[in-house]
Amino acid sequence: MSIPESELWADAWEAEEPGRLVVPEPAHLSVAPAPAVPVPTWRPRDLGDVLDGTYVPPAPTVGRRDDGVGLFYPGRMHSIVGESEGGKTWFALMTVASELAAGNAVVFIDFEDDAPGVVGRLLALGADRDHIRDRFAYIRPEDPLSVGFNRQEIGQALQDLRPTFVPVDGVTEGMAMHGMELKDNTDVAKFGRLLLRPIAEMGPAVATLDHVVKDKEGRGRYAIGGVHKLNGLNGAMYVLENRKPFGVGITGKSTVRIAKDRPGQLRRHALPHTSGLHWFADFALKSHDEGFAEASLYPPIEDTGPFRPTAVMQKVATALTGAPEPLSVRGVQDRVGGGKEIVRTALARLVDEGFVSVESGPRGAQLHRLAKPFTEGAEE
Repeated sequence: MSIPESELWADAWEAEEPGRLVVPEPAHLSVAPAPAVPVPTWRPRDLGDVLDGTYVPPAPTVGRRDDGVGLFYPGRMHSIVGESEGGKTWFALMTVASELAAGNAVVFIDFEDDAPGVVGRLLALGADRDHIRDRFAYIRPEDPLSVGFNRQEIGQALQDLRPTFVPVDGVTEGMAMHGMELKDNTDVAKFGRLLLRPIAEMGPAVATLDHVVKDKEGRGRYAIGGVHKLNGLNGAMYVLENRKPFGVGITGKSTVRIAKDRPGQLRRHALPHTSGLHWFADFALKSHDEGFAEASLYPPIEDTGPFRPTAVMQKVATALTGAPEPLSVRGVQDRVGGGKEIVRTALARLVDEGFVSVESGPRGAQLHRLAKPFTEGAEE
């Protein structure tokens, strides 16, 4: 059951005088004094800077790709989504380490992990211990923000540090803690007004870390839960598609795609993709051991080589694996389905790259056998 918004912000208790009910000030995350005369939000806005040409559009200045292109917009809400163990937290912590190295502060709100896990990863990425001690705050909530002193605590941390970046890990757990339904768009909007938007209005880039739906074919641009998770963002959403698993002692890789870019400053640094999502970067994490890892965010490079329909190549490889004997071209097409030309192209690429071998069959037929395993993320 969802908690009424009024209850999320209201907290009353009995004072020392029996029967006297004390109601605290309206909730806000900042502990700075409220203005004497609040500005009505329904008043028409001043459009002078837009009309006279002095308005400066938002720019992504928080975090950076390896070539210097920024990742997040200050004062706006973003999301990083992907499958479990697809590198979402490492991607966010790479930005945390970058901001700390630049002399900025970060507040990390975590509904999933713990302080040793997060700080241990930061240290592995090379973050300075003094920077973490002086300009990094880790918050692990155990009860709702609706409790009065919780609002004061987080507000004080934000006022003291004035962070440029605030990751929020574990949106599903955070909403459940506040009695909100993940699939309810009204609750998704409430959670944004409760926590995310008030923080963003203080200046930092806010980025939630979230999961995608299990159905890979039908997930599109959306994180798990209500569509307002995407629609309510006024910054960007990144989707991480894992290519190689992450782990200690190995190199993990994920493709980073842009699912949304409200200010429109990021897509010009990306390449279009057949999925409809723009290819923004390749995220790689090379783990040497538990205490040392190197993170890289490579810009996309337009492929001028032969066309590689990797999804169809995967279907062809699966068909060859399940067949009791080598298959002719027609046999492959019958099992894979779809356009004949793209199936032929996929089969040819598998042959050229050594994944499929060809042998002669009866009456000069060309038979195909899987020579080595192929996965969609396999490289030539």
